[in-house]
Amino acid sequence: MNNNNFNRQTDIAGLFTLSIRLVIGWTYFSAFWRRLILENKLIPDEAGYIGEKFNHFLPNALGIKPIIEYLVTHPDSLQTAMVSFTIIEAAVGLFIILGLFTRFMSIGILGLALGILLGSGWLGTTCLDEWQIGVLGIACGFTLFLTGSSFYSLDHYFLKKNYNFTHQKWFQWAGSGNFAIQNPKRFVLIISAVIFGITLYTNQYFHGGVLGNLHNKSVKPRVEVSNISLRDSGLKFEVYRTEGADVYGSFLIGIHILDENGVILKTLNHNDLSEFNPEHISNHYVAKVKPGKHSLIIPLGAKADLLIPDISGFKSKIHSIKLIDVSGIEWVAMVK
Repeated sequence: MNNNNFNRQTDIAGLFTLSIRLVIGWTYFSAFWRRLILENKLIPDEAGYIGEKFNHFLPNALGIKPIIEYLVTHPDSLQTAMVSFTIIEAAVGLFIILGLFTRFMSIGILGLALGILLGSGWLGTTCLDEWQIGVLGIACGFTLFLTGSSFYSLDHYFLKKNYNFTHQKWFQWAGSGNFAIQNPKRFVLIISAVIFGITLYTNQYFHGGVLGNLHNKSVKPRVEVSNISLRDSGLKFEVYRTEGADVYGSFLIGIHILDENGVILKTLNHNDLSEFNPEHISNHYVAKVKPGKHSLIIPLGAKADLLIPDISGFKSKIHSIKLIDVSGIEWVAMVK
């Protein structure tokens, strides 16, 4: 096969992936567009802050949980990371749309998609949304690395103008056009098999989608209750929301303090919880447990210590504590 024929083949391959390039480019560039142009979501302590969304990933992230936990417990570092990610997504997305240094930017697409997959692949109330975005992003990133850009791209414009740098080996790997891979059939097979393996593994890990029982941790809320202690100041315990929809909180409408026979010693109803003293809430992360209009709101990923005072009259009888969600779900934990 002569070089001209090969070049024509690479041009056609790059042309056929044009729609992938434009759509996936916008997918990442739009993150910047939404967060800064349409609405500023990079301001801490304001509604819609992207750092709180990042906090939602924490409970069931795969492999990168320590990184997420560090960031959500260090607000300054979290904001720096969110701004940096937004800039990276904007640059990668825009360059992919323009077809500029396509192969290098496709590695950025692959890396960003892998981050989405590991952090939030367990989220999605109906169609395993974040997992699908992650695995498809990885596959598309690899495909764009193979094809590069062709017509309707700056890479192709530079090649057509025959600029000197387009003849450098680095441009072949970072831009578009012909580039030499030893044994391309084997290379594509191996990397595709790795990507497919990641797809199957994460599908099974997050959702049981390959073997066993299919599950979705985004459907209903789950609150873990732990570290219960009786103090002179009152009953202290930790709540941690680990499951449920990321766009919808757990609305706590009841807390019952029980004796060993299940008799209620003290009740906090929805009115009490909507007026819960913020000084008795010690939040660990940027996603905050806080009183709402009709309940105590526990966002996904939020962890906090709650203190219930005025238990001196029945302190010795306390055996367990029950939390009641507005959906009717109850969580019970014993005092150890």
